Amino acid sequence: MTDTQEQVSDGGCDCGAVRYRMTGRPMVVHCCHCRWCQRESGSAFALNAMIEADRVVVLQGTPEIVDTPSQSGGGQKFARCPTCRIALWSNYAGAGDRIRFVRVGSLDDPDRFPPDIHIYTASKQPWVVLPAGVPAVDGYYDRADYWSAEGLARRAAVTD
Repeated sequence: MTDTQEQVSDGGCDCGAVRYRMTGRPMVVHCCHCRWCQRESGSAFALNAMIEADRVVVLQGTPEIVDTPSQSGGGQKFARCPTCRIALWSNYAGAGDRIRFVRVGSLDDPDRFPPDIHIYTASKQPWVVLPAGVPAVDGYYDRADYWSAEGLARRAAVTD
């Protein structure tokens, strides 16, 4: 079995109208505690698996792309089920359409993708307890300090 086959992960919305497959493991998984993500998710944080767009294959249905503002001012595109409105992934202006931020909670087995790093922890909810052994930073960070060499190479391949 190849590495990619071992890392196939399916996901979808609540009503089942949209199904998708990640055909590899994420470059990195962010747990973002910024106030913007808190507002967008309606929760204490957003958990996003960053992966190349061509490694996210729609199996069923057609997600609706919803343009929304972002804290950076560059905007964000959410892929949502047009029926139940669940967010499946987003694309931020910085990486464009080449990298998807898959909402880990929309995966059938979200337990497979715990956070690699907690970001914007300066604005995390005070009752959230961060786990020991997982990097946590007050804001954003330099990828070279936290990403694997493979993740950095994969990102460079789609953004350079």
